[in-house]
Amino acid sequence: MSLAVASVASHSALDVFDGAKDEGLRTIAICRKGRERIYTACRETIDRCLVLSDYKEMASPEIQERLIEDNSVIVPNRSMAVYVGYDPIERDLRVPVFGNKFLLRWEERTGEKNYYRLLDEARIRRPASWRVEEARADTPLILKIQEAGRPQERAFIIASNKDDLYSKISDALRRGIIGEEQLKGAVAEELVLGAHFNVNYFYSVARGRLEILSIDRRIQSNLDGLLHLPARHQLQLELPVSMVEVGHMPATLRESLLEEAYSMGERFVEASRRLEPPGVIGPFTLQLLVTSDLHLVVYDVATRIGGGTNAHMGIGGQYSKLFLRKPVSTGRRIAIELKELDREGRLSEALT
Repeated sequence: MSLAVASVASHSALDVFDGAKDEGLRTIAICRKGRERIYTACRETIDRCLVLSDYKEMASPEIQERLIEDNSVIVPNRSMAVYVGYDPIERDLRVPVFGNKFLLRWEERTGEKNYYRLLDEARIRRPASWRVEEARADTPLILKIQEAGRPQERAFIIASNKDDLYSKISDALRRGIIGEEQLKGAVAEELVLGAHFNVNYFYSVARGRLEILSIDRRIQSNLDGLLHLPARHQLQLELPVSMVEVGHMPATLRESLLEEAYSMGERFVEASRRLEPPGVIGPFTLQLLVTSDLHLVVYDVATRIGGGTNAHMGIGGQYSKLFLRKPVSTGRRIAIELKELDREGRLSEALT
């Protein structure tokens, strides 16, 4: 039976399924009841929908058996990591996963395995960070913390100094945006200003090289709406700012900065091999800032397919053509890799 590409029906799944169909592979959407409508409607793109009452059910013996019978390979995304959980993914999941599933846990900011450690191992510049109670008192800060009611979303609290941060944390607790549980072990970062970019990479096992496929930027609510208002109205309204990710747009990076971005990606791959063998396989994203002195500062990491890749679905990434001689989305690049490795009898090299 030919390969089927399965993914949790959220985040970047549409890109995954679209790319798989472009390469002639079968597709399976693992849906949560109430969130399946778009996937059941896309009959030309989605071959099968497994509708579950809870995403955690995908780790059950019954659902796994169905996926194994379908010769499925799972492409992980952020929703899978959050809703299924790291322990079940690492311990219980028998369905092969494209990429290194043990790297998913490294996206966290706390614990032994965290992305600060990954970036430091890779010698990649990042914002300074502290536990909230240990933060510097004289510098602007940003606190990134899971929302109380939506674990897949992060709240962003921006403060002019430590006292301001405490005041805004108290306000966020009072309004129920965050809870005491989320606050335990939370990390504050220095606020670095710069232009935001998400650089979407792909490490190919089949070709033994790193590729930059695309670059995108976030659209965030209600920040996007506030920034569209004249400054005097922004000051008059005094509305709380939210940075919930609601979409992405393609972007390009100044050509002279691409070499540094590529070098950072190479060092990240090498660091991941040392800390969590076999390291990065397939897609990953570095979210970075370009400062006024043209330095690149990475402020977040995705050790799997990034959410912004849907912006390139169907049209392909701006930089993929440099490596592949045709514009290719991340979803399609995954499918190309699976087919090449399967044809060479090396598929197991990219699966965990």
